[in-house]
Amino acid sequence: MKIHEGISKSYIETIAKQIIGGAIYVHRHLGPGLLESVYDAAMKEELRHRSLKFEAQRKISITFREIKLSTELRCDLVVEDLIICELKSVEEIAPVHQAQLLSYMRLAQLPKGLLLNFNTPIMREGIRSMVNDIYQNLPEQ
Repeated sequence: MKIHEGISKSYIETIAKQIIGGAIYVHRHLGPGLLESVYDAAMKEELRHRSLKFEAQRKISITFREIKLSTELRCDLVVEDLIICELKSVEEIAPVHQAQLLSYMRLAQLPKGLLLNFNTPIMREGIRSMVNDIYQNLPEQ
């Protein structure tokens, strides 16, 4: 069985909308300018409130030249085993943040990622949504 067998783009987008709605709710209540750890804790509570399954600080192993390296990456949140969420509280999202998320998605073999920067006046301005080849190959419905 393939990892994402039976999953559609529309299902992933439904989950993504719930996550984004949760991020907007957190931002609306806490505002910008706090430490990333505050938004991390609040997002976990909001995901629980929305009954979304998630894993915090998921380890991603790295294989190089067919050898599993002794070091691992950790992504902030993986929601419903489909979407990586990287939380930031920075002046602005840099290209390296987007590259990091794409690398995490590829290494974890997950189809979608959300970069959520809470340090913006309006949360929607701090959201970047990214997809990869896995997503592109999924059915629409």
